[in-house]
Amino acid sequence: MITISNLKKAFGETVASNIPEFQVNDGDILGLVGNNGAGKTTLFRMLLDLLKPDEGSVSIDGINPAESEVWKDSTGAYVDEGFLIDFLTPEEFFAFLGRINGISQEEVDERLKPFERLAGGEIFGQKKLIRNLSAGNKQKVGIISALFMKPKLVILDEPFNFLDPSSQNILKHVLTDYARENNATLLISSHNLAHTIDISTRIALLEKGQIIKDLPNNEGSAKAELENYFETEAEA
Repeated sequence: MITISNLKKAFGETVASNIPEFQVNDGDILGLVGNNGAGKTTLFRMLLDLLKPDEGSVSIDGINPAESEVWKDSTGAYVDEGFLIDFLTPEEFFAFLGRINGISQEEVDERLKPFERLAGGEIFGQKKLIRNLSAGNKQKVGIISALFMKPKLVILDEPFNFLDPSSQNILKHVLTDYARENNATLLISSHNLAHTIDISTRIALLEKGQIIKDLPNNEGSAKAELENYFETEAEA
């Protein structure tokens, strides 16, 4: 699904990414964890061709995102509010996504039904522009938009941010159900270690731009090693 080769990115003297080789397999739910500045968002931005690497390359199903846009047809992502059209209401935003993808309004409505519990009655029917929603509800709109076209690859940067505890738990079910039902590959970065362990089949630990551990996570098997790492870092 995703292949990374000799990927390097620096901002001045700060190394944001230095990954000699890494592979994400079809069907992985890959959690990316690491402290602030570990390079998670930088990696996502290079995968999505929002940031050019200094060296090396990434590919999605054999396609370099910088050289073709074919990969976009099978990829959904939400990294920040820049992915939203905030002068629209959520209804207008999803209607727009439907129109540009040749989907009828009836189909748009049908595709939104699985997300009603996540929306929690706070997004649709409120007659609010996206820009006027709370941070948590903006986050929900972004997550739903990433899943809306039923992509085979989903990339979400800190999806649990701004969500209340109930919404965080609902989101865990939404993501795992989505991956199972669509045979999809998910890449999720998060500072919430517990949620990441709960949903991931595999976890990559980043430190100063490098993937220092690639851990299988069968039934939470990565928990002890990750907790030990972060406790050690906190004590340092």
